[in-house]
Amino acid sequence: MADKEEKPVGEEEDETDLNYTPPAQKTLHEIQELDKDDESLNKYKQTLLGAGPVVADPTIPNVQVTRLTLMCDQAPGPITMDLAGDLEALKKQSFTLKEGVDYRVKIHFKVNRDIVAGLKYIHLTYRKGLRVDKAVYMVGSYGPRVEEHEFMTPVEEAPKGMMVRGSYHIKSCFTDDDKTDHLSWEWNLAIKKEWNE
Repeated sequence: MADKEEKPVGEEEDETDLNYTPPAQKTLHEIQELDKDDESLNKYKQTLLGAGPVVADPTIPNVQVTRLTLMCDQAPGPITMDLAGDLEALKKQSFTLKEGVDYRVKIHFKVNRDIVAGLKYIHLTYRKGLRVDKAVYMVGSYGPRVEEHEFMTPVEEAPKGMMVRGSYHIKSCFTDDDKTDHLSWEWNLAIKKEWNE
């Protein structure tokens, strides 16, 4: 068991092959140069893509995932993790979710230079070393802009009952069609009977 090689979150062995081939990558400049004479298409491209690259510095990543929030109306306060800070510290922290509550995951991220196609958020949940759940959320394709983009998952219900209460270890990954790992991080979630238990 100790010899088993740890795979990155985005490369888990049970990925289904959907015979999907991502479209050929074009730079933002190439897209803006296409059909320059079509006024309505230019307005549409301006709406989708903005005026141009936001950050020209090549040392800054094209996609920056800044924070993740568990959105729950019943929570006593916001459940937010800063993903621009120390990711190692997140491994030691535990977030609490009351059993049976409805919640959503909200992710904030920036696209700095080029369009990024097929962003995905992958969420693997482990309990006592065994994987108990895998969720893959299609985030979509985004162009660069000054403001952060937001993505919110559909509403889910936290599990409930004595058997599911306890600690869970979660491996998260933000990737795209090119299988670029924009950010991978680990965190802990405790399912409890009450918020402040």
